[in-house]
Amino acid sequence: MAAMKFVTIPPLPTCTKGSVASGNPTKGPSIILAKATTGCVIPWHWHTPIESVMVASGVARMDMKGGKSSTLKTGAVAIMPANGIHQFTCLQGCTIFIHSNVAFDIHYVDKTGKEITPAAAIKAVKEMVATEMK
Repeated sequence: MAAMKFVTIPPLPTCTKGSVASGNPTKGPSIILAKATTGCVIPWHWHTPIESVMVASGVARMDMKGGKSSTLKTGAVAIMPANGIHQFTCLQGCTIFIHSNVAFDIHYVDKTGKEITPAAAIKAVKEMVATEMK
C-alpha cells in the first residue's frame, strides 16, 4: 500500500482519494483501494455493477435507500446490489477496498431518486467534486 499513488477520482468528492489495486475500473472488474477523511460523505448514488466494500481501517456508515444504516468497522464488508441507491459516510479516517464486478460507474440521485449532476449532489453534502485525477 505504501507504494500506491492515491489521487482524486472524478466525479467523487475531493475528500476521497483512490488507487487501482487490480483490473481496470473503466473496462471491467476491478478493485480500488480508497481513503476518505473523517466526515467525508459520498452522497446518495447507485452503480451499474454490484459493489462490495471492505473496510481495511477506520469506521464508516453505509445507508441504503429503504433500508437501515450499517456501521462498518475494520474488517466489515457491505455488498450493494446493482442499481441499489446508497450513501457512504466516513466516521473515522477510512481506508476501504471497493470491488466492482463490471466497469465501475457512479450515478448521483436526489432525495426522490432522480439522477442529478455530481456537482449538485456533492454540493448538497458540503463537499467539492473532483474534476481531475491529481
